[in-house]
Amino acid sequence: MLHELLSDSYDPLLAFVGILFAFTVTVAATAKLQGFLPKDAGREYAHDGKLSAGKPRGAGIIFVLAFVAAALLFSTIKAEILIYLVLMVICMMTGFLDDASKIPWGEYKKGFLDLCVAALVSMTFLKYNSNVIRLALFDMELTVPPVLFAILAVILVWGSVNVTNCADGVDGLSGTLTIISIMTIYIVDRLLGVGDDVTYLILLFTVCILGYLWYNATPSRLMMGDAGSRSMGLFISIAILKTGSPLLYIPIALVLILDGGLGLLKVFLLRFLKIRILKNTRTPLHDHVRKVWNWSNTQTVFRFAIIQIILAVAVVYGLQL
Repeated sequence: MLHELLSDSYDPLLAFVGILFAFTVTVAATAKLQGFLPKDAGREYAHDGKLSAGKPRGAGIIFVLAFVAAALLFSTIKAEILIYLVLMVICMMTGFLDDASKIPWGEYKKGFLDLCVAALVSMTFLKYNSNVIRLALFDMELTVPPVLFAILAVILVWGSVNVTNCADGVDGLSGTLTIISIMTIYIVDRLLGVGDDVTYLILLFTVCILGYLWYNATPSRLMMGDAGSRSMGLFISIAILKTGSPLLYIPIALVLILDGGLGLLKVFLLRFLKIRILKNTRTPLHDHVRKVWNWSNTQTVFRFAIIQIILAVAVVYGLQL
């Protein structure tokens, strides 16, 4: 059964060992190394943000490096995938350096670095893949001019990195939503018969995030920081691009998009166009539901996850029609 789920290029026993390795290394390394991570100072403007003060931050460096090690040891690595792994490490390191900095990096600096990574992902994808977009739910294909495709890919990658980062603020939330999104992509890959290069990597990354969540479930012992959230957003964008149906990103990651993206949109419109929207809505949305609707952290994680699972089921069902 496992052999059917994985690409034919993978030995099922080796794949099984790789999954166990990825989870075990993440859990063990987190237990041993969390004391060396920078400490969180608390977030002044986030709901209950001060409760995180003093906890280890930047644990993304551990589970991302565990994922990369597992991928190199147990996965069939092609040049394209190797480039993506390097870019994930770069994205993780920029986030970790911000996590460890006594003075937080500015928004423009981080945004520019994310833009550079997004551009490199876009160029890499176009070098090894076509510029045809499949409208999977409508059984249609659309050929997009390469330059336009590259621009749209940059927007997708940059947006995914930043909305996932902004959605990180409740114990276990962004990690849980990321797992739901990438496992939905895994199922989409199998249904469409595409993405063989990344299907096994999705499983490896999932168990690495689970290894982190072992310590991050409420009440958390540590936090992933930008090192983890940015890397997760990058991986989601790469995985959805490899399906050949990038527009599926919208339903597959809709909760992440709304939770983290509405705040970005709100700030952008106010700062650059002097347009004020969502005046009575706190962003990210996970702060609104906790502060205004009095949801607990656990309720927030479970209810956001339930919504995303329902969307995932709808996508999977739609692809089978």
